[in-house]
Amino acid sequence: MAPPSWLIVRNSDVLIDVHAQPGAKRSAIVGEHGGRLKIAIASPPVDGKANSALIAFLAKTLSVSKSTIEIVNGETSRQKRFLIKQMTQSECLNKIFGAL
Repeated sequence: MAPPSWLIVRNSDVLIDVHAQPGAKRSAIVGEHGGRLKIAIASPPVDGKANSALIAFLAKTLSVSKSTIEIVNGETSRQKRFLIKQMTQSECLNKIFGAL
């Protein structure tokens, strides 16, 4: 089975393309949007708070430490790309689809 368009495998890491929706009532994965994984975040897009909340949410969802996640691009945009270090495609998909 081919991976979704928002998941890219790079060596022993994965990249996840995210469409962020800050200021939501609660943080949750809400599906796909424009070929990206759509994540609602219950934090305003002020002073990087939404980015920090997104990293914390991804870390909890994927059962990894926050230090293994970094924003590769899109820090000030809703369209972001995250690098998750030392995670396989199947591990990532199992955790994400388990959270839906």
